[in-house]
Amino acid sequence: MTELSHFINGENVAGTSGRFDDIFNPATGEVQYKCPMASAAETTAAIESAAAAQLAWGATNPQKRARVMMAMVHLMNRDMDKLAEALSREHGKTIPDAKGDLQRGLEVIEYCIAAPQMLKGEFTDSAGPGIDMYSMRQPLGVVASIMPFNFPAMMPLWHVGPALACGNAVVLKPSERDPSVPLMLAELFVEAGLPKGVFQVVNGDKEAVDTLLDSDTIQGVSFVGSTPIAQYIYSRATANGKRAQCFGGAKNHMIVMPDADLDQAADALVGAGFGAAGERCMAISVAVPVGEETADALIEKLIPRVEKLKVGPYTAGDDVDMGPVVTGAAKERILGLINSGVEQGAKLVVDNRDFSLQGYEDGFFVGPHLFDNVTPEMDIYKQEIFGPVLSTVRAGSYEEALKLAMDHEYGNGTAIFTRDGDTARDFASRVNIGMVGINVPIPVPLAYHTFGGWKKSMFGDLNQHGPDSFKFYTRTKTVTARWPSGIKEGGEFNFKAMD
Repeated sequence: MTELSHFINGENVAGTSGRFDDIFNPATGEVQYKCPMASAAETTAAIESAAAAQLAWGATNPQKRARVMMAMVHLMNRDMDKLAEALSREHGKTIPDAKGDLQRGLEVIEYCIAAPQMLKGEFTDSAGPGIDMYSMRQPLGVVASIMPFNFPAMMPLWHVGPALACGNAVVLKPSERDPSVPLMLAELFVEAGLPKGVFQVVNGDKEAVDTLLDSDTIQGVSFVGSTPIAQYIYSRATANGKRAQCFGGAKNHMIVMPDADLDQAADALVGAGFGAAGERCMAISVAVPVGEETADALIEKLIPRVEKLKVGPYTAGDDVDMGPVVTGAAKERILGLINSGVEQGAKLVVDNRDFSLQGYEDGFFVGPHLFDNVTPEMDIYKQEIFGPVLSTVRAGSYEEALKLAMDHEYGNGTAIFTRDGDTARDFASRVNIGMVGINVPIPVPLAYHTFGGWKKSMFGDLNQHGPDSFKFYTRTKTVTARWPSGIKEGGEFNFKAMD
């Protein structure tokens, strides 16, 4: 059985703890690799190595750091097919979806090429008699990123890219479910010119995480995952004096107004609800049609679309709509919530609880499910299912639909489909959710804006990527300078070029 490694000081390093976790092929249910779980001592050694490497990297001018990002963009495009295949093999998502995962991460690396511009400070001359004042943005030092399984390329790149561009060293703890692509990305960063030791990858579980959170060397922590773990990491990190941004769960509503194009809305719901088998924090998991007539017509359009979705392994071709979920435990949890929905009175209008794929009976496949007549008291409404399940909650009015989204404890993303500009503007202004789509089902901002939810979907003050990322990964230092007047030296006529 192949054993994966850690990535320390620019090299793949075997684990020494003696503890391993299984890496499955979700399509077959077979164990394909063993992943080492780092001990506290191994994690501490990686942190110390990162700290030693960060000093020179932090002193490197931003333009040189940006050149590493430029090279990384080229290398990711060169290896796109190889990276996508590795991602699909471990996560289970289709190849087009895997390439989308990589592309959205790559776009943040492209944005990080602007590091020299983003890191410029402020300057005031003659703030007082002979006094100038200026600010500098300086790196935190060594930071940790603790990332989820559902986007094994995009999520690490969203955090690692800006952190490195700002001059920090990074210790990444990827998901133990699909760590191969993060390890491959670490190799590419070194090939792109990143000094060895500046980016470390430590595979592990709670022991490694707690070591990162308790280390005096780690100055900042970013996390993406479930809300209970986000709360835990945020509380422990901040109690230890660290800067933290922790992103949690979601329950994203899409309101469908009576004037909406229902074919467009139905297509959007199917793509947003069932893409990546629903394992997206920005998946639409709740459809909210306004009015009984709208609801009946929407369900009528959704049923055939959901029923014809093609489920299969990524090796079955690009026309596969969705693959398996990541583990057998995830499959059992999803099916348990589906059964709870039926028991609590929801109408399961597309029922695939007995779904089985010939030749892949041991895989972690869950067929698409569509519920109608879901109410806010039901578990399938309150909890994040993280699977291919779309719930329909009927609303009698726009205000009732808006209240549903606003009252839910999660506030990651939401959408409204309407032809009425006034309704759209009112919704965008009033809804207490971090990312809003207007006739856009998954409103994920592009790399030069910021990504982040509200309420229990986010803990911290600054969002992911965009300008917020450069603020999160730097500290501001303000200098007040006064120079006594004296003899002036002669002029220099040669401008020294940057090495």
